[in-house]
Order: sequence, then structure tokens, then C-alpha cells
Amino acid sequence: MSKKVRVRFAPSPTGPLHIGGVRTALFNYLFAKKHGGDFVLRIEDTDQNRYVEGAEAYIVEALNWCGISFDEGPHLNALSAGNKNEKFGPYRQSERKDLYKQYADELIANGNAYYAFDTAEQLDGHRKGHEAEGKTFIYNWHNREKGRLINSLVLTEAETKAKIEAGEDYVIRFKSPQDETLHLTDTIRGHMTIDTNVLDDKVLFKSDGMPTYHLANIVDDHLMEITHVIRGEEWLPSLALHQLLYDAFGWEVPEFAHLPLILKPTGKGKLSKRDGDKMGFPVFPLEYTAPDGTISKGYKEEGYFPEAVVNFLAFLGWNPGTEQEIFSLEELVADFDLARVNKAGARFDPDKTKWFNHHYMQQQLDLDLAEQFKAIRPELAEIDINYIALVVGLIKERATFVQDFWELSHFFFTAPTSYDEKASKKALKNETPALLQEVINIVTRTKEFTVQNLQAKIKGWITENDIGFGKVMMPLRLALVGALQGPDVFDIMFMIGKAETIKRIETLIK
Repeated sequence: MSKKVRVRFAPSPTGPLHIGGVRTALFNYLFAKKHGGDFVLRIEDTDQNRYVEGAEAYIVEALNWCGISFDEGPHLNALSAGNKNEKFGPYRQSERKDLYKQYADELIANGNAYYAFDTAEQLDGHRKGHEAEGKTFIYNWHNREKGRLINSLVLTEAETKAKIEAGEDYVIRFKSPQDETLHLTDTIRGHMTIDTNVLDDKVLFKSDGMPTYHLANIVDDHLMEITHVIRGEEWLPSLALHQLLYDAFGWEVPEFAHLPLILKPTGKGKLSKRDGDKMGFPVFPLEYTAPDGTISKGYKEEGYFPEAVVNFLAFLGWNPGTEQEIFSLEELVADFDLARVNKAGARFDPDKTKWFNHHYMQQQLDLDLAEQFKAIRPELAEIDINYIALVVGLIKERATFVQDFWELSHFFFTAPTSYDEKASKKALKNETPALLQEVINIVTRTKEFTVQNLQAKIKGWITENDIGFGKVMMPLRLALVGALQGPDVFDIMFMIGKAETIKRIETLIK
């Protein structure tokens, strides 16, 4: 690519960052890093009515947890970032609002925008009048100069100036062209055409002195030298206006790529928080507490590893063209290609997300997992961390989350206080006490208390005496665990030690 690649992720701080937003950030990051470019975080907070305190900090924390680091943004020190922040910042649109008016004025001066003085009540009256006639009200070429709407296209320059000087509220609208065919190109969706007659004259500058998303977005992308705009499919209807704005300013148009929707697991429509609440999975990277106190689940708090979240998000709309499914972030950077991003929506699969997490569980160091396990179970406070790590190594293959460990391993730390009723009926027979007593005798005589010795001696005795393995091994497991579950019996015996092994068998006999 001739120019240095620069992409941006531009969320609004109106609440928690949905995983759809994280996916957009990830694809921008992968594309930038693949091409040696910059990944910019820009906070689009022009809609002050929807601003939520703490949402911006949440966005930054979520990206950092996922390992999606940005090169420029509002939370990077300008000195440590060199001149980049000074050249392209500030990175919050609310801190850039003074510069947007000059660009809105430029559009008015070159005839591509106009002042509109219609009040909300007047516009509502027009809408209702159209609805009564079975029509849809659109503010554009077919009515903007007919005199019923109050704007600078029908007012004289003196009348317009007088209204502004009198302090009347106004907005600045873009003047969409009439009777033109607009040619649009999207990296993922290819070539498209739009009849400009169907476009409305969008508001670019609001009466509160703030730009709308459309103006601020275009101006910021131009000034920050963004080369590729990679965003969600929901912005595809805005592409025509954005193309027209670039043309109106005479600016070079960046390449656009609109990512497919993330669809709910079943049924139609895109994935929402309601789907997660209903089916019991998170849709946010981190737990989020809303201003009203409502708490929403987060992948981090639910026990997911960030590597697993990044891996499954990468496959929501993209595929490498191979059978490989497990990718590190570095491997994703190397293999990512917008040409392999699908147009069709990507179905979210909660079970597949767990599959990814199970895989990454197996890649973690046992000691690291033991630290996490110990932190969430008060029963382990006094247990040596190295012992816990040994236990984790025996049971993590059957776990998906760290919080699964206790159910899989509690018998390594505490003796069973009850026995599974169904298992007891299956395992305990009339001859069981005598057989278990002989196991105690073997254990007592075993001087080198190792897994290999225990296995050789007990299995050897069973074979020599032609005893069914189930008659010994099932009640032995029941004595140690309290149920017919868990890892290898001889691993359990070795881990809990000779004295504890004998004690638990004696307890079951009694």
C-alpha cells in the first residue's frame, strides 16, 4: 500500500462495549498490524444526551484486557507517544467541537449545505400530514425549496442572517444532489449504486452547537489521515452520505469495509443483551454496572481467557481458508485478510465459545491456574499452592472454567461426608468390606507410596485372585471421592497420602 495504513475504532461512550464492538476493534487492529499501520482509538461523544459516566474508561479497560492495544488515543501520554498525539489529537470529539463549525460553514459556502430553521414541532406536523396521506416525509430535494420548509434556500441572505443574529435555533443540513447515480465501493461487498433522489438531507450540525456523527466522523477521519474505515454493517446506509461529504470537500475517500452482523444463536436478528440474559452467556467483555444498578455479565468475570475471546471473535465473520481454528493474536495478524470476511451475518455459538476457552485452559500453566483457583475458594486459603497446582494438572482437562475446578477436585482437599446414593447401590456388595480391608492391608504394606507401586500391587492382587476389577475399584473410588467420578484412583491415593487413603476406606467400611 502506497500510504501508511491508519485505521480507527470510534465507539460512543453511551454504555458498555458490546462484543460486536470488540470484534470491530479487533478487525481494525489486525488489519493495521498486518500492514504495519496505526490503530487509533477515538471517542465519539458528540451526543451528550446519551453520554454515560464511566463508559469511556470501560471501553479502554475492555480493549486492554483483550490485548487489543491502540497506538493513539485519549488515554496515551502525548510525550511518550511522540508527535503523533500532538498532530492528530485530541481524540475525544467533545474536545474537537470548535473545529467542526468551520467545515460546516465551508459546505454552506460552496453550496453543499444550508441553514434550516424548522422547529421540532413544525417538522412533526409535516410528518403527521404526510402520514395522513399515506406518505413518508423526507426532507430533501422534493420539498426543501418549495416554501413550506424554513431554510436558507428559500430565505434571502439578509433574512437568514437576521434569524441567526436574533438567536433563532437552526441546524445545518447537507444538500443531497438530485437525479444522480452514486457509485460506491466496499471492500467486502463490492460495487453498489445509489439513486441520490432517495437520500434525505441529513443534519450535519445541531442547534446545540455540536456536530452530528456524520460531519464529525468525516472531518476526523480526514484530519487523522485514516486510510481504511472498517466498521459494522449498521453503518452501511450512511456510506452514501459519507461518500458525498468527501466529494463535497474535495478530499480523498478512504477505503470502506462494512463487517457482517453478529446474529443471535437461534432465530433472526442480531445478537443482543437480551439473548445473553435469556441463554446465560455474556455479551460484554467485562462485567458492567449500569447507572440504575443493573449488573451485566462479562466474559472476564465468567472465567473466560482473553485469548479465547479474541480467538472466537475473529471467527465471527472471518475464516482463514484452512481447517485451523486455534490462533494466537500474532497468528491472526499474520493471516488476517479483509478479502476473507463474509458478507452474510455470523451466527453466535455459545458452545463454541466454551470450546475455545477449554482449549486455552489446557495451555495455561498449572501454577497460574492454581493461583486463580485459590483466589476464588476460601477452603484453599491454607493449602500449599504447589499441591493445588498438582491437583489442577490432574483435573483441568475436564474443566472449561477455573470455577469448575472445585466440583472436579474437592475430594483432594476434604474427605467425602456423604456418598452418592446411585453409585453406592452400584458399587457396594456383601463382599465389599472384606475386599476393601485387603486394600487397606496392601496400602499399609506399601513402603514406596507411588502411583506406579500402588497400581502394580492392587491390580496385581485383583488379577491373581481372579476378582472382578469393578468389585474393588468402584467401592475404592467411592471411598476416596464419595461418587464414581474423578481422575485415576491411584493418582488420588498418591495425592492425599497413605494415612488419608486408609482413613477414607475405613470410613466407608464403617
